[in-house]
Amino acid sequence: MILADKIVDLRKKNGWSQEELAEKLEVSRQSVSKWEGAQSVPDLNRVLQLSELFGVSTDYLLKDELPDETAENPPLREDTGKPLRRVSMQQAQSFLRLRQKNAQRISIGVTLCILSPIALILLAAAQEAGRIRLSEQQAVGLGLLPLFLLVGAAVALFVVSGLSGKPFEFLGEECFETEYGVSGLVREQREQNHGAYVVQLVAGITLCVLSCVPIFAAMFLGADESGAASDFRYVVAVAALLCMVAVGVLLIVRASIVRGGYAVLLEEGEYSRESKQALERLKPVSAIYWGLMTAGYLGYSFFTMDWQRSWIIWPVAGVLYGVVYAVASTVQKKQ
Repeated sequence: MILADKIVDLRKKNGWSQEELAEKLEVSRQSVSKWEGAQSVPDLNRVLQLSELFGVSTDYLLKDELPDETAENPPLREDTGKPLRRVSMQQAQSFLRLRQKNAQRISIGVTLCILSPIALILLAAAQEAGRIRLSEQQAVGLGLLPLFLLVGAAVALFVVSGLSGKPFEFLGEECFETEYGVSGLVREQREQNHGAYVVQLVAGITLCVLSCVPIFAAMFLGADESGAASDFRYVVAVAALLCMVAVGVLLIVRASIVRGGYAVLLEEGEYSRESKQALERLKPVSAIYWGLMTAGYLGYSFFTMDWQRSWIIWPVAGVLYGVVYAVASTVQKKQ
């Protein structure tokens, strides 16, 4: 095992992120990243610091042929006391390939959901403006058909993505160890993907921002008009807005999912060991919260029979959950 992989291995065994190790050594995170990617080597003083920090000898750090000094005491999971799972190079590559496929599936599914109501709103507006010879029921019926077809296709894509990702769910939920060379490979692929990630993210955000242009154009062109013709122009503008947002969201979602795959394998950001352990501890809070919300929704809806408005409970519950989660996390950290 080379020095780069030993630093990665020892850092993870101590449950530290690159930022945390950098703070302890009083260096930048980029320096730690370069050490772990074998792009540079720490100087002698840093090697001595690493030796003291990790509790290993300098010979172990510098000599590739020496056995692992921590092999007799492999890292254990805090919740079960069992050894951490090890992720092989083959598993890592399979996960990244699957992440690419699921990024396509999920982004297309989200896009289909955004596009699904366009036919309905266009047909309804055209019928109201007298541009098509259909009754209101016929226009709505024709519009609902593509809506259900697109949503159904999106749900199928989501289900396929979820089922195909089952074997790798533990990567996002549990702490694990990677075998020799895995971290370096993942970092290399992330660097190669960085340019495409930035382009897709910028293009997606730009499209979402510019999606309001059709509305402004409709306002400008219809400034001196009124009635059905002006209303229909606004509906067409809304359809154009949805199309632009759909393409923008497709690019953003696809880029973000692929990028997140690298963070999963490197245990960085929201997938760090600290975050996983916090999420594991907060699972009972989530179960109780959503159980109470579901019971409240059903109880209120059946009691009032006001199903048309009771759905508002869910978006409110979603916002409140963020507050509950933040408060629970803060309390646990203090404890």
